[in-house]
Formats: sequence, structure tokens, C-alpha cells
Amino acid sequence: MKISDFQTKDVINIVDGKRLGQVTDLELDLRQGRIEAIVVPQMTKFLGIFGNGGTEIIIPWRNIVKIGTDVVLVRLDEQKTIRDEQEEDLHART
Repeated sequence: MKISDFQTKDVINIVDGKRLGQVTDLELDLRQGRIEAIVVPQMTKFLGIFGNGGTEIIIPWRNIVKIGTDVVLVRLDEQKTIRDEQEEDLHART
């Protein structure tokens, strides 16, 4: 499968049935030669306008349940974003 094949698929969380978006990037382990996680921009709604506020959902490969023709089914009990983790680190330091 090519990376471009991932980018055309919708990512759906089977826990709550929500569409998370589409894959924009992959995290790779070059030493092991495998995919560690998929990256999906988090969609936010602000004043009725959809946009990417610079946050991303990192979905570990082990959380992927099934890769279908049109969708990637994932199991996410809680959504943590890169920005959430960075803000937690910043607050812990202050």
C-alpha cells in the first residue's frame, strides 16, 4: 500500500462512530522499517467555521482495527493531540 492510498481514506473511530478526518502523515520507525502511527488533523468548529487549529491526532498503529477500501477503522478511547500534550508539558514546567 502506498502512503497516497492512506490519504484518500476517511478515519473513523469505532468507539463513538465519529469521523476523525483523513490521514495527512505517518510516523515511521526507520530502524524497524514499520509504521508507528498515523496522523490526522483534528477538525475544530469555531463560530461555524471548520478549520485545523494546528492540532493533530496521533493514532498508534496498534489502534488500527481495519483498513478498508474507503475507510480506516480505529479504536480511540480518548483523543490526545500533539497540542494537548505540549500544553500539559508547559503547564507542568510553570
